[in-house]
Amino acid sequence: MPNASSGAGAAGAEPLAAAAEHPAAEAVITVRGVRKHYGAVHAVDGVDLDIRRGELFGLIGHNGAGKSTLFKMMLGLVPATAGEIRIGGVAVGGRDFRAARRAVGYLPENVVLYDNLTGLETLHFFARLKGAAAADCAPVLERVGLAHAARRRVREYSKGMRQRLGFAQALLGKPRLLFLDEPTTGLDPEAIRDFYATLRELRAEGVTMVLTSHILAEIQERVDRLAIMAAGKVQALGTVQALRERMDLPLNIDLRVAEVDIAAVRAALASLPLLAVADCEGGLALQCRRELKMAVLEALTMLAGRVSDLRVREPSLEDVFFGFAD
Repeated sequence: MPNASSGAGAAGAEPLAAAAEHPAAEAVITVRGVRKHYGAVHAVDGVDLDIRRGELFGLIGHNGAGKSTLFKMMLGLVPATAGEIRIGGVAVGGRDFRAARRAVGYLPENVVLYDNLTGLETLHFFARLKGAAAADCAPVLERVGLAHAARRRVREYSKGMRQRLGFAQALLGKPRLLFLDEPTTGLDPEAIRDFYATLRELRAEGVTMVLTSHILAEIQERVDRLAIMAAGKVQALGTVQALRERMDLPLNIDLRVAEVDIAAVRAALASLPLLAVADCEGGLALQCRRELKMAVLEALTMLAGRVSDLRVREPSLEDVFFGFAD
């Protein structure tokens, strides 16, 4: 296996804004001028990054953007060509890093486990590798929802169960820092909900978490901050809302309007420099610049009930991602 541990030591769905409200929070991970070159290929090409204590940090990018390589360098699995990475003040790859790594948990994208072991035996195996207490194994299985399958062979586990077992091994030893690479792969919607509920609990306990995901809609309301990588560089860094505002992407406003009132609503909005006004099922669809939102809402309030409902749609994380990564 050993892919699931790689010697890295031990492992919210709701918005988790506490770290964002305290920009001076202590950085647990500092990355300075980090590069990784494979011949002419610059997989990571000059990254600077601070990840704060107790935040859920997202790292996103196209395949080949460099995020997995950066992950492995932060874990000490791949040496940097240049630059420095520190975890809790300790230089990755330095003489003190082996001890510091015991406080780090890692869930790789592709979890490889021994099929002939039971779930509980698997955790006992990793507990011995990590120096964690064997008594912690059963509670960790309970935490990830696998207590009922503790004595079943791993070969009988579904893909989602294997993923949860991989998460369980990452949680052994009560890590203070978790790296989670595509952690919800193979999980059903209920398991995804439970997974992020566990992350909320861990964050409340002060655990710092870094995760990658290609499912942008899943993480956009769950991460405190994120970095968008492309071509080995960090192209953008901040909260989802800050990146939306930086991109200055338009807002979409859906109005529920009776057919007989559509002309009156259009007339009320005619003086505003909207980007688009279109008929749609049940009413009108508007598109406007962000700074025009309140003027649009003010105009609509003057229509004496002709608009029965409205929905303001912010640009999605996917919209933001393609704006920066393309």
